Amino acid sequence: MKTPILAAAFAALALPGQAMDIGQMSDEERAIFREEVRAYLLDNPEVIMEAVAVLEERQAAGQAAQDMTLVQVNADDIFNDGYSWVGGNPEGDITLVEFVDYRCGYCRRAHDEVKELVESDGNIRLIVKEFPILGEASTQSSRFAIAVKQLSGADAYHAANDALIRLRSDANARSLRKLATSLGLDADAILAHMDSADVTNEIQKTRELAQRLQITGTPTFVMQDDMLRGYLPLEQMRELVASKRG
Repeated sequence: MKTPILAAAFAALALPGQAMDIGQMSDEERAIFREEVRAYLLDNPEVIMEAVAVLEERQAAGQAAQDMTLVQVNADDIFNDGYSWVGGNPEGDITLVEFVDYRCGYCRRAHDEVKELVESDGNIRLIVKEFPILGEASTQSSRFAIAVKQLSGADAYHAANDALIRLRSDANARSLRKLATSLGLDADAILAHMDSADVTNEIQKTRELAQRLQITGTPTFVMQDDMLRGYLPLEQMRELVASKRG
């Protein structure tokens, strides 16, 4: 049962244009009010969870709106930068962009699911952006992948991307040379190009874009005008694709 002070507070909240000014209470009334609120919450702890849920929904909506604006402002660099690998259906009605780090466990988990999504759908344009953030091994892996793309083309990059995400040994000169050879590439040329200005420039541009988009982790996806921060299971990705198509 609500006491008179607590009942008055709820009544004030329920009536449009009404507000309860705690500052107008006496010290004794404020103490009673606080104790009543505390007792009410202890008796009805589900109210706290409801309030937290409402807060989380509002924060998520705010983040989504902010992300949508960030995507719109940076759309050219996200979808048409001129250097990121483009796969899937280049004429697809849905574009999915992934910021990836080869040493990221969730990127590895997402890799086959993204592949399944793109291949089973047949109408998705996939863009991969190299975003190494987990140390030197990540950077070396991305440098290798970009060097392969710049020297040997999109198909070779696709194969290297798939191999790197599955690589369990450290990405170093020895393992990357072995990988290049296994892919039928010129290992000497690829390793020599890894530290080139062209490779460095591509990584730097993607990092600058990620900073503008406030991306701090991988995988991060952009699907049309939405940003998806973190791993999403295949079925959720399919649901999002379906919702984009209406």
